[in-house]
Amino acid sequence: MKADRKLLAAPLALILASTAAAGEKEELLKLKNTTLNLIDILVQQGIIDKSKAEDMIKQAETKAAAEAKAEAAKEEQVAAKQGNPGKGKPGPVRVTYVPDFVKDEIRAEVSKELRDEVVKEVKSQAKTEKWGVPAALPDWVNRFKLSGDFRVRFEDQLFADDNQEGSYLNWPVINEDGGITAAGEDAFLNTTVDRQRYRIRVRLGLEAQIADHFKAGIRLATSNDRSPISINQTLGQYGKQYEVALDRAFLQYDHVDGKGTDWFTVWAGRFANPWLSTDNLFDPDLSFEGFAGTFRLPIGPKAELAQDFFRSGPQYRQINMGFSTPNTAFLTLGAFPLQEIELESQDKWLWAAQSGLDWLFGTNTRVKAGVAYYDYKNIVAQPNALGSRRNDWTAPEFFTKGNSLAAIRSPGNDPDGCAVNEIVCLVGLASDFNIVDAMFALDYGGFGENHVMFTANYSENIGFDEKEILKRTGETIKPKTTAFQVRLDVGRPEIRKFGDWSTFFAYKYLERDSVLDAFTDSNFHLAGTDAKGWMAGMVYGLAKNTWANIRWLSADEIDGPPFGVDVLLVDLNARF
Repeated sequence: MKADRKLLAAPLALILASTAAAGEKEELLKLKNTTLNLIDILVQQGIIDKSKAEDMIKQAETKAAAEAKAEAAKEEQVAAKQGNPGKGKPGPVRVTYVPDFVKDEIRAEVSKELRDEVVKEVKSQAKTEKWGVPAALPDWVNRFKLSGDFRVRFEDQLFADDNQEGSYLNWPVINEDGGITAAGEDAFLNTTVDRQRYRIRVRLGLEAQIADHFKAGIRLATSNDRSPISINQTLGQYGKQYEVALDRAFLQYDHVDGKGTDWFTVWAGRFANPWLSTDNLFDPDLSFEGFAGTFRLPIGPKAELAQDFFRSGPQYRQINMGFSTPNTAFLTLGAFPLQEIELESQDKWLWAAQSGLDWLFGTNTRVKAGVAYYDYKNIVAQPNALGSRRNDWTAPEFFTKGNSLAAIRSPGNDPDGCAVNEIVCLVGLASDFNIVDAMFALDYGGFGENHVMFTANYSENIGFDEKEILKRTGETIKPKTTAFQVRLDVGRPEIRKFGDWSTFFAYKYLERDSVLDAFTDSNFHLAGTDAKGWMAGMVYGLAKNTWANIRWLSADEIDGPPFGVDVLLVDLNARF
């Protein structure tokens, strides 16, 4: 360790001049011990190894002894030339009094200069010798961020006693197999036999910072459901190997000006949910394909969030909080291709827009509200002409249960493809979906690290047109187009360590054609719409980044035959 000699010349001269004064020796010892302690700390933290530290101390001692000897010889020569007695030995030294405030200034200056020089030299040596500090690593390493999580789940499905066997058809299977008769026993949903299963979910993500404010990301995830709303892997697959899918792949750009204002974020590819929304509309596992952007306009003083406030990011349990920043008005736009049809010019799309307000009161109360419009294009079933299968593409690529359906292929228009005793061979959505959604979230963090959060969500499908459905299908279907959810969360927004906890209670209501059944929560009523009921749960931290949670979901049908089901979910989670 070497200090800048020119920079330290004046302070050191004063210190040496005052060595004969009482207490100055103690100050020099303090300086020496401070340096040695600094080296010890660097060794303990693994920045330098013990052998390097010992070499540094030995080199310093050797150099100090040599300089002291040379200085003494020089003084002896000067004294000899001046004819002083003692054969060159210095005579008595008169020490000028140095005030305490001067000593303090000297001490502070020496300490600062020495510290800066030590840090500079250590970082330089670390970079040269490839030590384990960020400045020493290659630039490309610092631009990558790896993250992941693991969940093991016990799931128990408990069906109500008054459910009737064979009362609900499994339309996705019927579409796949080509008719009810062709599907056999699989044509009916299980509504009477309780089911228990164990499942795991593993996600591994990698983000690369390509340039300032510009990054790319990918995420791998397990899934043998082949579902956009579930990336669970059911255990009991000894005859098969686990499946891994590319769950996300995107480019992202954040525009931040020179004053630090974050104006907008845009995505392209397959990315996280950009909307302020609940799981009534979009399951938490759902990723969006296409293009989206969130634009933010500051409308008040720049807010500084309290430490750890709302650190959980865009998703707060089952609620997606979007990508707004405090004290801004925001506008999110998106265009998402749902299905590309090779021989048709009209592909299936979702066009969407949401505007809202994000406001921080003080440092611990945050309100977010938004109104969204989700316009699904070309998703309505179109019956085939006699002997044609031209409109088979109008069948949904993925759906669950609940939405009103209409026939695309049946024995009436496809006598060669459908058996005479079949009712229908292929179905699609009877109604169009143009959804207006209003969302409100109030997060109060005035209890230390614990929060109280209230959310309310209301959706209405204004795309349902009874006359159009009658004209297209010959069927009369009454409108059931309303959905809402209210929810209260109490506890930590994010579980990070032992003892962190959170609990919640929610009530959900989804009429048959209120939202698209393909994208709503996969656990409540075992997915789909035409369901009402409540949910409750608790989360508890077991260790750092490790937690357990338990949820109970109780749901019944709104219309149709009895279909009640309670679902118990017990999860063990870890993240890194």
